[in-house]
Amino acid sequence: MDLNRIDLTRLLLARLERISADSFWAHRASGIRGALLRVVDQVEAGADADANQLNYLIKCGFDILDKTAREKIRNRINNDRSPHHERTDSGKTH
Repeated sequence: MDLNRIDLTRLLLARLERISADSFWAHRASGIRGALLRVVDQVEAGADADANQLNYLIKCGFDILDKTAREKIRNRINNDRSPHHERTDSGKTH
Protein backbone atom coordinates (compact mmCIF):
# COMPACT_ATOMS: atom_id res chain seq x y z
CA MET A 1 0.00 0.00 0.00
CA ASP A 2 1.24 3.47 -0.91
CA LEU A 3 2.43 5.34 2.21
CA ASN A 4 1.05 8.62 0.81
CA ARG A 5 -2.40 6.99 0.71
CA ILE A 6 -2.09 5.92 4.36
CA ASP A 7 -0.94 9.44 5.35
CA LEU A 8 -3.96 10.88 3.51
CA THR A 9 -6.17 8.39 5.32
CA ARG A 10 -4.78 9.47 8.70
CA LEU A 11 -5.41 13.12 7.85
CA LEU A 12 -8.95 12.28 6.80
CA LEU A 13 -9.50 10.31 10.02
CA ALA A 14 -8.46 13.34 12.08
CA ARG A 15 -10.84 15.60 10.16
CA LEU A 16 -13.77 13.18 10.37
CA GLU A 17 -13.22 12.88 14.12
CA ARG A 18 -13.79 16.62 14.51
CA ILE A 19 -17.30 16.57 13.06
CA SER A 20 -19.73 17.79 15.68
CA ALA A 21 -22.01 15.19 17.22
CA ASP A 22 -24.84 17.64 16.47
CA SER A 23 -24.20 17.34 12.75
CA PHE A 24 -26.62 15.40 10.59
CA TRP A 25 -23.57 13.62 9.12
CA ALA A 26 -21.94 12.57 12.42
CA HIS A 27 -23.29 9.00 12.40
CA ARG A 28 -22.22 8.36 8.81
CA ALA A 29 -18.80 9.90 9.50
CA SER A 30 -18.40 7.53 12.44
CA GLY A 31 -19.04 4.53 10.21
CA ILE A 32 -16.56 5.68 7.57
CA ARG A 33 -13.98 6.39 10.28
CA GLY A 34 -14.39 2.87 11.63
CA ALA A 35 -13.89 1.34 8.21
CA LEU A 36 -10.85 3.53 7.53
CA LEU A 37 -9.35 2.64 10.92
CA ARG A 38 -9.70 -1.06 10.11
CA VAL A 39 -7.85 -0.55 6.83
CA VAL A 40 -5.03 1.38 8.54
CA ASP A 41 -4.76 -1.31 11.23
CA GLN A 42 -4.65 -3.96 8.54
CA VAL A 43 -1.82 -2.19 6.69
CA GLU A 44 0.11 -1.53 9.91
CA ALA A 45 -0.14 -5.25 10.71
CA GLY A 46 1.58 -5.97 7.40
CA ALA A 47 -1.44 -7.21 5.48
CA ASP A 48 -2.48 -5.95 2.07
CA ALA A 49 -5.49 -3.68 1.88
CA ASP A 50 -7.95 -3.57 -0.97
CA ALA A 51 -6.97 -0.41 -2.87
CA ASN A 52 -10.42 -0.07 -4.44
CA GLN A 53 -12.09 -0.23 -1.03
CA LEU A 54 -9.67 2.32 0.41
CA ASN A 55 -10.25 4.67 -2.53
CA TYR A 56 -14.01 4.34 -2.05
CA LEU A 57 -13.75 5.05 1.70
CA ILE A 58 -11.52 8.07 1.11
CA LYS A 59 -13.98 9.43 -1.44
CA CYS A 60 -16.86 8.91 1.01
CA GLY A 61 -14.90 10.59 3.79
CA PHE A 62 -14.15 13.68 1.74
CA ASP A 63 -17.75 13.76 0.54
CA ILE A 64 -18.93 13.81 4.16
CA LEU A 65 -16.47 16.59 5.01
CA ASP A 66 -17.81 18.61 2.09
CA LYS A 67 -21.40 18.08 3.19
CA THR A 68 -20.69 18.96 6.82
CA ALA A 69 -18.92 22.15 5.72
CA ARG A 70 -21.95 23.10 3.61
CA GLU A 71 -24.23 22.27 6.55
CA LYS A 72 -22.15 24.49 8.85
CA ILE A 73 -22.23 27.39 6.39
CA ARG A 74 -25.98 26.98 5.90
CA ASN A 75 -26.51 26.99 9.68
CA ARG A 76 -24.39 30.14 10.08
CA ILE A 77 -26.34 31.92 7.37
CA ASN A 78 -29.63 30.90 8.97
CA ASN A 79 -28.41 31.99 12.42
CA ASP A 80 -27.25 35.34 11.07
CA ARG A 81 -30.74 35.92 9.71
CA SER A 82 -32.43 35.23 13.03
CA PRO A 83 -33.85 38.24 14.93
CA HIS A 84 -31.38 38.06 17.81
CA HIS A 85 -28.56 38.88 15.38
CA GLU A 86 -30.13 42.02 13.92
CA ARG A 87 -27.60 44.77 13.47
CA THR A 88 -28.13 48.40 14.30
CA ASP A 89 -26.80 51.18 12.13
CA SER A 90 -23.65 51.33 14.25
CA GLY A 91 -22.89 47.67 13.47
CA LYS A 92 -23.45 46.41 17.01
CA THR A 93 -25.65 43.40 17.64
CA HIS A 94 -28.60 43.41 20.03
